[in-house]
Amino acid sequence: MATVKVKLRFSKVEGKTGVIYYQISHNRKIRHITTNLHVFPEDWDSNAEMVKIGTPNFLTIQQRVTEDILNIWRIIDDFDEKGAEYSVLDIVDRFSTPKLLLIDYISAQIDILRTMNRLGTALAYEKVIHSFSQFLGDKKIPLSEISEQIIIEYNAFLIQRGLVRNSISFYMRILRAVYNKAVNQHLITQKYPFKEVYTGVDNTRKRAVSEATIIKIHKIDLPIGSPIAFARDLFIFSYCTRGMAFVDIAFLKKSNIQNGNICYARRKTGKLLTIKIEPSIQRIIDRYATSNTLYVFPIITSADEVVAYNQYHMALNTYNRWLRNLSEIVGSESKLTSYTSRHSWATVARNHNVPISVISAGMGHASEQTTQIYLTMLENSVIDQANKRIINSIS
Repeated sequence: MATVKVKLRFSKVEGKTGVIYYQISHNRKIRHITTNLHVFPEDWDSNAEMVKIGTPNFLTIQQRVTEDILNIWRIIDDFDEKGAEYSVLDIVDRFSTPKLLLIDYISAQIDILRTMNRLGTALAYEKVIHSFSQFLGDKKIPLSEISEQIIIEYNAFLIQRGLVRNSISFYMRILRAVYNKAVNQHLITQKYPFKEVYTGVDNTRKRAVSEATIIKIHKIDLPIGSPIAFARDLFIFSYCTRGMAFVDIAFLKKSNIQNGNICYARRKTGKLLTIKIEPSIQRIIDRYATSNTLYVFPIITSADEVVAYNQYHMALNTYNRWLRNLSEIVGSESKLTSYTSRHSWATVARNHNVPISVISAGMGHASEQTTQIYLTMLENSVIDQANKRIINSIS
């Protein structure tokens, strides 16, 4: 059983400060860890193993000692949990190893994501680094010292900046994923620092539009070759391909079209999907067919992954701007976005009594629970209509 004590090594020169050190014993072996904390002998309480209250810099010194001792005990607990033999030197070596900073660890994960061409996830991680760095200011927090209190304080920081619950949850989920990866790599010990903050996804405003609106968008007469006509065609293409995400449309290659089907892997999940090309889908493909590109649509032109991702991101912003204009033209009940076609397909399918399991498979969801998020507003509207009929019956 290991023991840890805090002691003061007195100076050989009278009137000089002594140095605080930690005495660690284990299996009858003793080692010392010397700090850079200096205290006068008269300000040291040897029985309590702490600086006397009222000593100059008392809080600063005592906080550092407390953090060090907690870290040493975490190291000991980690060795004990693994059940392997360890020596007092192992404890000292682990404590003395330079601490990996959280920001540096996230930066390393971003580099890995980029090598894997997961550029969207890398961008999300960059947002977290920027936000968390603002929260830290000049402070530097080692990965091993991420605590429940720090996460709670960061949560409060995000609230003060006016972020809504889903946006805060976005940052927290990424931080939690990074933290858990470090735990799995045995870089830190699991302390569950995220248990007091929200990491779920709230049901947001309705994103789907009615089938009548989809028909209106499909049939509206727009100038051939105009940006708004292109945006409309991409929207209808997404709807007709079971809500294909814009990122998958942008990166859709001609090689993905095989034997009358579109065969592609979702960039978000890697799940393979096959969609039969119906006439309405083929007409849109033919409208933008060119021979000098690998892609189905004129969105991405570069073969370089980084440049291609930047082109996609710029195109997404442009696409959403034109969809806002299209919303006004057709008088949509909800603002059109790149998500609307996906949510609308799920909603209309449910209105046509398509089982949720089929909708989930068609959209490439990992589980039906994800599909339910898309359909919550639909279920509420069905209930409201039923309630209206009941009320009308007594009128």
